[in-house]
Amino acid sequence: MIATALVALVAVIHLAILAMEMVLWETKPVRALFGISPDFAANTRVLAANQGLYNGFLASGLLLSLWRGVPGPGAELAWFILACVIVAGLYGAATASRRILFVQAVPALLALLAILTGI
Repeated sequence: MIATALVALVAVIHLAILAMEMVLWETKPVRALFGISPDFAANTRVLAANQGLYNGFLASGLLLSLWRGVPGPGAELAWFILACVIVAGLYGAATASRRILFVQAVPALLALLAILTGI
């Protein structure tokens, strides 16, 4: 089912963000991706790790919803977590980088629409 695949995709995206922000923040590839200097990365590593942890919670909620069944009993949890991802993505796009809209909010919106339409 498309909805299941999209929810899984959003979970994987947030696990990747967790890894980048909590473990790989100061590496050259992640610094290049985020457009930050080595000094900035060093000075913000604790903040980035905190953000990564929150992304991990979002991924965990989506994985739990898949384990419970999407479609099925996990759908309501998926709706809630996807709505949280959409709001976070919209806020991030407005305050940090427009790219966040396409990396986080759009996939979550597609997943939510797929659940709601039953595809």
